[in-house]
Amino acid sequence: MSWKKTADAVVIGGGMMGIATAYYLKKLGVKDVALLEKNTVASGSTGRCAASFRAQWGGELNITLGKACIDRFEHLEEHLGVDLDIERYQNGYLLVAYTDKQFEQFKKNVALQNSMGVESQILSHAEAMEICPGMCVDDAAGFSYYKRDGHADPMISTFAYQEASKKIGVRIEKFTEVTGFKVGDGCVRGVVTNKGAIATDTVVNAAGPWAGRVGALAGLNIPAKGERHEILATEPVDWGVCPTMLMSFEPDYYMFQRPHGSILAGCGPNMYRKEAAPFDDYEMEDSWNFLEHMTGHLNKLLPRTRGIRVVRQWAGMYDITPDLQPVIGEADEMKGFWVNVSGARGFMFGPVAGEMVAEKIVKGSTSLPIDEFHWRRYAEGRFLVEPSIA
Repeated sequence: MSWKKTADAVVIGGGMMGIATAYYLKKLGVKDVALLEKNTVASGSTGRCAASFRAQWGGELNITLGKACIDRFEHLEEHLGVDLDIERYQNGYLLVAYTDKQFEQFKKNVALQNSMGVESQILSHAEAMEICPGMCVDDAAGFSYYKRDGHADPMISTFAYQEASKKIGVRIEKFTEVTGFKVGDGCVRGVVTNKGAIATDTVVNAAGPWAGRVGALAGLNIPAKGERHEILATEPVDWGVCPTMLMSFEPDYYMFQRPHGSILAGCGPNMYRKEAAPFDDYEMEDSWNFLEHMTGHLNKLLPRTRGIRVVRQWAGMYDITPDLQPVIGEADEMKGFWVNVSGARGFMFGPVAGEMVAEKIVKGSTSLPIDEFHWRRYAEGRFLVEPSIA
């Protein structure tokens, strides 16, 4: 296919946030939409994530988006009109509190969630054991649970958006790296890539952990950077060891069993980093430190995993913002330059955040609130507080 030098809108990043944004821009009537990906679709953070989604948050904005995303994931194949099975599995998130303070926050969270139509619950230890019979958390102070939380295959889910985007005419330019921007009179005028330039007056930076670096090419300070996280997968074991997403914010861990029996487990880097030398978050190497820490956690929390084999481990990046919240909106200093960064939940929020950004660009308003996610909040001294995140 020959290189086209113009577009009505250009989206940068082929993860869930980017591909969903491109799809909904086209669906809402933007005639010529191009998506640029420096590698292949879902080859970055999305393809390396745990691919979970939840509505158990402690802030109204996140509950609203989380609830909407569950609705979307539950009907994604039908919504997109694709013949793909995204391997959606919903057996809930079982959140573990280890202190009375944490448990009191869980109770507040559940009360807020219930008031917003999320039927989450506070559970006793006995009730939690019925949901996750293989766990050993005798030191827990309490639990919360929501049965519609779950996960799906990140590659297939993103490919579903890719196939749907192709059907409606989105141009997907793979192996296309953004190297600069054309600007003038306080507006974006085009994107420069390793394959050539594209003239456009609308750009959406959905590059996730690389969003700050992409923004810098336009002279913008986008408050987003990468943070490397690791995850492992075990060999398949008998069903029922951990059929739900078992998760704690402090200490930071998550683990769950896929329907075929394999257990996935991960945690934040502060739990296992021991290097004295500077740590490069953008190097996607896995580490012995993580493997040693996480297998020890598995043995303690899921005793039935003792002796099973880890078949692989890998690393990916979270897109980190100053308050660990999304950064979404149009740059105040550059008209037409938009940012759609998830704050470490791109797969989870992508299907709805992408639609909301597209609505804002095309209609000037959104059906769900996202204005509070604009990063001008930092200059104004406002940080969004979310108690249910590690």
